[in-house]
Amino acid sequence: MAGKVKWVTDIEKSVLINNFEKRGWVQVSENEDWNFYWMSVQTIRNVFSVETGYRLSDDQIVNHFPNHYELTRKDLMVKNIKRYRKELEKECSPLAEKDENGKYLYLDFVPVTYMLPADYNLFVEEFRKSSSSTWIMKPCGKAQGKGIFLINKLSQIKKWSRDSKTSTFVSQSSKEAYVISLYINNPLLIGGRKFDLRLYVLVSTYRPLRCYMYKLGFCRFCTVKYSPSTSELDNMFVHLTNVAIQKHGDDYNHIHGGKWTVSNLRLYLESTRGREVTSKLFDEIHWIIVQSLKAVAPVMNNDKHCFECYGYDIIIDDRLKPWLIEVNASPSLTSSTANDRILKYNLINDTLNIAVPNGEIPDCKWNKSPPKEVLGNYEILYDEELAQGDGADRDLRSRPGQSLGPKGSRSRDSGRSVLTTWK
Repeated sequence: MAGKVKWVTDIEKSVLINNFEKRGWVQVSENEDWNFYWMSVQTIRNVFSVETGYRLSDDQIVNHFPNHYELTRKDLMVKNIKRYRKELEKECSPLAEKDENGKYLYLDFVPVTYMLPADYNLFVEEFRKSSSSTWIMKPCGKAQGKGIFLINKLSQIKKWSRDSKTSTFVSQSSKEAYVISLYINNPLLIGGRKFDLRLYVLVSTYRPLRCYMYKLGFCRFCTVKYSPSTSELDNMFVHLTNVAIQKHGDDYNHIHGGKWTVSNLRLYLESTRGREVTSKLFDEIHWIIVQSLKAVAPVMNNDKHCFECYGYDIIIDDRLKPWLIEVNASPSLTSSTANDRILKYNLINDTLNIAVPNGEIPDCKWNKSPPKEVLGNYEILYDEELAQGDGADRDLRSRPGQSLGPKGSRSRDSGRSVLTTWK
C-alpha cells in the first residue's frame, strides 16, 4: 500500500466515498495513520482544540480551517465584515465611500443585522425608524433553516425577553445567540417564486488569499408563490429556500428538486434583462465573495494543513442587487435528484484535484497553486500573489468600477473589481 493516500471521513456520503475509491485511495480508521480526513465541523474542533488536539504532520490535510466559524457563523461573519468596512474607512479607501445618507456605496452587501441579545436596544432603535419593516431571526450556529422565523412587531420577540419593562433582551438559553436581519422583501421572483443561489467557493490558502469559484452552482426555489403579506410570515414554504424545509411541501418536485442551474438563470436574465446588466450582476456577486473572504483573512488561522469548500448563499432583489445571506462550512452533500448527485460528485472530484494534486500523498509545503488544466469546473476567482505582483490589488481596492482579468490584466467593465469574470 506504499504511496497510496490513506483516507478517513466521518461524513458517510457516497459522493465522497466514490471519489476516494475511484482514486484507489485506502480507507483507514481515524486512529491509524491517515493522509486525508474529510471531517465534520464538530470533528475539526477536536483536532485543533487546545485540550484534545494533536499536531498534524506534513503529509496530512483536512477540509476545514480551524476557525472557519469566523466566516460561517452568521454573527461572526457580520462582525468581521463590519470591522473590515471600518478598517477601509480608516485607510480612506474609495471602497468605503458612503452616500449622503451614510450608506456604503460598494460595501452594502449584507442586510442590516444585529446580534441578540447583545444588540437588542440598537435593534429596537432601528426597528422604530421603520415599524412597517419585516425582520428575520436566525440562530447563529444552526443550518438548514432550523429555528428561523420572521417578525414585524416587537411583541413577537418579547417571549425571549424576561424584562420587557427595561427593554432589555434576555435569551431563553445563554448558549443560544441569534442574529436578526432586515428581511429582503423585494426578492427577484421567477414564476412568482422566491429563490436564492448556492455557490461553491474553494479556498486553498488565506495568506496569501487564493480562492476558486465553481461554475456549476444552482438556484433553490420556494414551492409556494411569494407574498409579502403579513398573513404569510409564518409560512416558511414562501420565505425559506432551504431544501431541508421545501422538501416537506405539498408542491415539492422530486424530479428537479426545485432547482435551476446557474447557467439557466444566466440565460433567463440575459433574455429578460439583457446581457450587460446580467454580466454586471455576476461580477458583483464575485466581488462580494472576494470582499467577504478578505474581511475574514486577517483573523483566520491559515493552517497549512487546511483547505475549505464553502457554500455561499446569495439572494438577488428585484433591482438585480445581490445580497450575501450566509456562508456554510459544510454545504450539503446529500443528493435530492439525479442531477444533484452528478453535480456534487463532480464538485468533490474537482475539489480533490486541487487540494490533493495528482492524487498523491499530500505535502503541506507545496505552494498550493495548481496548474490550470486540473481546475475542472473551478475558475480562479482571486489570487493575492498575482494581484500584488503587478499592483492590481491596489487597483482592486481603489477603483471599484474596474474589473480585472484572470491574470490581473485590467479591463473596463460595468461590474466591480474582481480577479476573474465568470462567463
